[in-house]
Amino acid sequence: MRTVAVIEPGKVEIVDVGEPEVSPYQARVKTEAACLCNATDGKLVSGHFPGVDKYPLILGHESVGIVDTVGEKVRNFKLGDRIIGGLVFEFDDLKYSSGWGGFCEYTLATDHDAMVADGVADAEHGWFECYEIQRAVPNDISVEAAVLLCTWREVYGGFGDFNLQKDDDILIFGAGPVGLSFLTFGKLLGLGYIGVVDPLDNKREKALACGADAVFSPESEELKELVGKRGKPFDAVIDAVGNSAIINTALGMIKLGGSICVYGVVAESEITIDKDAGPYNFNLYMHQWPTRRRERAAQEPLCEWIRQGRIKAEDFITHKFELEQINDALGAVESGQVIKALLRY
Repeated sequence: MRTVAVIEPGKVEIVDVGEPEVSPYQARVKTEAACLCNATDGKLVSGHFPGVDKYPLILGHESVGIVDTVGEKVRNFKLGDRIIGGLVFEFDDLKYSSGWGGFCEYTLATDHDAMVADGVADAEHGWFECYEIQRAVPNDISVEAAVLLCTWREVYGGFGDFNLQKDDDILIFGAGPVGLSFLTFGKLLGLGYIGVVDPLDNKREKALACGADAVFSPESEELKELVGKRGKPFDAVIDAVGNSAIINTALGMIKLGGSICVYGVVAESEITIDKDAGPYNFNLYMHQWPTRRRERAAQEPLCEWIRQGRIKAEDFITHKFELEQINDALGAVESGQVIKALLRY
């Protein structure tokens, strides 16, 4: 089967590997489409993902497909189900390691609920925490919306991790898919003022179209004067790009007891915080990995918003590529043209 391999940092190719074997609690999923994760996939490709240094690796963790085989102990997936979150951790060609392997033509989804019911949801029996979010999607959810649920569920779960509350005023750094998701969901959940900061004109325009109260360039005088002109600091500042430098910028913009919310894997092993730049009391939240129970629970409210037309795949997927065009897709993401790039199989 075809898949996407990072041969070495900066070098990506389509390669052939063996199809994954189904264990008793697993379903095999034939991939329909996948999305690039601008941050995680970008860092894996560039060689800057913390803790990952074994190449070549097989890329991808945002995909959707149809079940075509089920293991003998599977009870919650059936043939024909549409599944999100399928992965491949092991390959018959041992030279390849797994960067989650979700871009394979066939992936595996594990029946987490069946493993829990049978008392075998533990490492001894091959269970991984990511199995909790490998779920079937209702038939009325489109392929494009289904694959976006991989991003949307995690961001929705982040509202709980960051303790964001109704009427909170927030400022979001980054107008990529994560930043725009925080903006869109924030408006739907009743947050107050939401401003967005991004260096690119097209992404600031996109944020305004998605309902931002105001947008700013990171170097603009308007941003530097924002707290003074508003007459009050923010309840929270969200770093939606995983850039540790934003922490110190944000310190002077939050209220006493306010929050700096870092979403995404930070490449640096050490972060220097200028604590005197902020209030005496503040919260620093680091969300580098999903809280799976929140991510799982997010699927139902998000599907309802999709049905109601309150969140739309076409607002996020700006570019579509064939799988063989993976390097074109990665280049478009790196250039800043893309909000979300879809790979078609």
